[in-house]
Amino acid sequence: MSKHAIMIMSFMLILAVLPETIATVKYNITNTAAKSAGGIRYENQIGFKYAKHTLKSSNLFIWRIFEQRNKADRPNVTLVHLFIDDMPGVAYCDNNEIHFSTNYIAGYQGDLKNEFTGVIYHEMTHVWQWSGNRLTPSGLIEGIADFVRLKAGYIPSHWVQPGQGDKWDQGYDVTARFLDYCEGLRSGFVAELNKKMRYAYSVDYFVDLLGKTVDQLWSDYKAAYIT
Repeated sequence: MSKHAIMIMSFMLILAVLPETIATVKYNITNTAAKSAGGIRYENQIGFKYAKHTLKSSNLFIWRIFEQRNKADRPNVTLVHLFIDDMPGVAYCDNNEIHFSTNYIAGYQGDLKNEFTGVIYHEMTHVWQWSGNRLTPSGLIEGIADFVRLKAGYIPSHWVQPGQGDKWDQGYDVTARFLDYCEGLRSGFVAELNKKMRYAYSVDYFVDLLGKTVDQLWSDYKAAYIT
């Protein structure tokens, strides 16, 4: 076999293994509050280059977590736009737009880059996750987004510890920790759960995937961390 033929076969193998690398998703970033304290801190400590790298890397990570290897597996999104805005709160995602608060950036105490990255991983998850035609409980939606942040390794110090929380769909870090427990029972659980939520939502999906009701799973989870 010729060297050229070997190179072609190797290239085709890479594309088969990593189809997401040839996806046509573009990323725009707009700092709408560039003169504010947070806008200036964003430019000085994060900047366009790092922000765009984070958008892309989080995007690819989420596709792997959700096992969205092909375009047909994912929402039809070709552009993700990040806005650095003068607004309250931390961040939110609206369809394919991520809005990040300059007020939060200005006041954040700690490693700003690490926090920025973790928040982007969370918000980018909302771009690509399914919501069961908006029937999925918000606590589960936010919990899946924080699960992705957890798996990426960007865990804030204020998060609850495993086993803590009042109910499985409390949301954010509580639900993320619970989903991580479920993932330990069945590798790829969150990806399968997300696939099931493409068109609808049912609490019975937990039974389908793990053989137990979500309430029983929550009880088992809590019991596993009793000291």
